[in-house]
Amino acid sequence: MQAAWLLGALVVPQLLGFGHGARGAEREWEGGWGGAQEEEREREALMLKHLQEALGLPAGRGDENPAGTVEGKEDWEMEEDQGEEEEEEATPTPSSSPSPSPTPEDIVTYILGRLAGLDAGLHQLHVRLHALDTRVVELTQGLRQLRNAAGDTRDAVQALQEAQGRAEREHGRLEGCLKGLRLGHKCFLLSRDFETQAAAQARCTARGGSLAQPADRQQMEALTRYLRAALAPYNWPVWLGVHDRRAEGLYLFENGQRVSFFAWHRAPRPELGGQPSASPHPLSPDQPNGGTLENCVAQASDDGSWWDHDCQRRLYYVCEFPF
Repeated sequence: MQAAWLLGALVVPQLLGFGHGARGAEREWEGGWGGAQEEEREREALMLKHLQEALGLPAGRGDENPAGTVEGKEDWEMEEDQGEEEEEEATPTPSSSPSPSPTPEDIVTYILGRLAGLDAGLHQLHVRLHALDTRVVELTQGLRQLRNAAGDTRDAVQALQEAQGRAEREHGRLEGCLKGLRLGHKCFLLSRDFETQAAAQARCTARGGSLAQPADRQQMEALTRYLRAALAPYNWPVWLGVHDRRAEGLYLFENGQRVSFFAWHRAPRPELGGQPSASPHPLSPDQPNGGTLENCVAQASDDGSWWDHDCQRRLYYVCEFPF
């Protein structure tokens, strides 16, 4: 539209000037050119009409200012300026357009980028997991080695304990036979430690023997002489390896064999010609008299008699060892 207005501003004044010049020539040739001037004026009007139609100008502009005066030119320029202002007003001011929507290519590119980032993170996780697996394998191997070493150490400690036990038993046996009483294939050794019957049996076993188990009267008399000599002038009860814990009145040795003879204490009998006592002496009653409360046997050191006692009493004890 501006180009059309510019073309009209350049061509129309020339055409109007051309008409003004023709009218000047008409005044010079007023004489015999009347018909030619009229024909020229019609031709100018027709040309101007065609030009207006071509440029889209309103009809009648040539009739309002046919002479092409300066006022007509100014009116033309003023109308042209007004037309430009109207176009500027009619043209909307471009507003800030919103950001364009992402295209499918942009979405695909974004997704591929995110997938590449996730793949890189997953690769790092795999690397770390591999490192952890390697570390776990190393720790497992180390733990297995430690377990093997602990097993070997446990076996070695057990072997040392067994060797120590054998050495202690051998030492106890030798000590019993060197310091105690040797009688046939047995040795008896008195211990002056106060222990319960079960603890005394355990200590004798640890030294390679057991509580004394006199098998016959000969061994019983030899043991009595040994204890009397060791503890004189006192009378101490000493644990033997005899008990009736399994059944009341059924006396057994510690090795499970049944006792075949007994040396129970008996209360003193009245002299010949004297009156018999109506009740036994309270300090020396006939043994055994404890019933189920006294199930273990101790030997008196002065006369070698047997007494039943509570198994939890703490007494001296005598061990026997094989020779």
